[in-house]
Amino acid sequence: MDMNSRRHFIMVLCLVLASCGFGAAPVTVEVVEVGRIWDQAPHNAFTDLVRWHDAFYCAFREGRGHVSTDGEIRILESKEADTWKSAASVSLEGYDLRDAHLSVTPDGRLMLIGGAAPREKDNQSAPTGTFVSFSANGRQWTEPQIAVEPGRWLWCVTWNKGRAYGISYTAGKGGRYLDLLVSDDGIHYKPHVPKLFEQGYPTEVTLRFDSEATCYALVRRDRRGDDPSSALLGVSRPGYKQWQWKDLGAEFNGFGGPNFIKIPAGHWLAAGRMHDGGAHTALCYLDVENGTMTKLTKLPSGGDTSYPGMVCHDNMLYLSYYSSHEGKTSIYLAKLKITPAGSDRSKE
Repeated sequence: MDMNSRRHFIMVLCLVLASCGFGAAPVTVEVVEVGRIWDQAPHNAFTDLVRWHDAFYCAFREGRGHVSTDGEIRILESKEADTWKSAASVSLEGYDLRDAHLSVTPDGRLMLIGGAAPREKDNQSAPTGTFVSFSANGRQWTEPQIAVEPGRWLWCVTWNKGRAYGISYTAGKGGRYLDLLVSDDGIHYKPHVPKLFEQGYPTEVTLRFDSEATCYALVRRDRRGDDPSSALLGVSRPGYKQWQWKDLGAEFNGFGGPNFIKIPAGHWLAAGRMHDGGAHTALCYLDVENGTMTKLTKLPSGGDTSYPGMVCHDNMLYLSYYSSHEGKTSIYLAKLKITPAGSDRSKE
């Protein structure tokens, strides 16, 4: 699919200063362009993005609706993130597959992990577990297998020093808590820290590691009564048994589809769904030292939206997400230039 032919809007040289309106941050954001890259299913949602073997891969769910029995995972491929084509689809009989996440295994394969809900009819609540599948070329994938049984959802994993780390949450009946899990093969998981966190209603979590192997966790919390629903930043040193938790503030209540990465300049950027002024997908600056987050810019989005994938490549941030702001829930890709504040742009 030609991104240029499907582009409904282009934002060129739209320099959004983080210090203007959203609070001080040590980076500026230039939204180079945003375009729709896929809309072929009735509902297209929950993306992730990776660069692997000199190409981009974008994975997401296709289905009749936000909650339906026919959920499967579509994987798109593109050399330069302009023209996209379908590389594969992954499905599992009897399960609604959801929330795709991509990573690269220690032996160089592409790994797909996502939710698996044994749903009997559309719009029916069902406990959700986790499936995994692997590929050596991005086009042929192993038969999906259940790695975590429905009721606990291992939302995504991050590889570090040959092991896959991820956090599961309650996606069915039972107490609301997070477990830190670890695996040597990406298939079989064992508890590393049971009952890691239990305050409020914690759900989706992304983990990242820095060059010193410090682990950071970005946590979504949903509303439940009077419990806090603000996003959290968790920090732990190697060993990952002891954690410190920092509340990121009420501005980030229900920060849906949380994702974050460290850019080459050394700064951390996060993205997810925010709600002030209506639901939208936002890019934020994350200060992991002080445990604060600052909104940088709102991407063209609204309604049913978020679940961003993030890749830095050739001095550009590529960000996939989904949104229904143009009527149909579709997949979008944004290209953004991130510049440390005070840099001399004339030398670029």
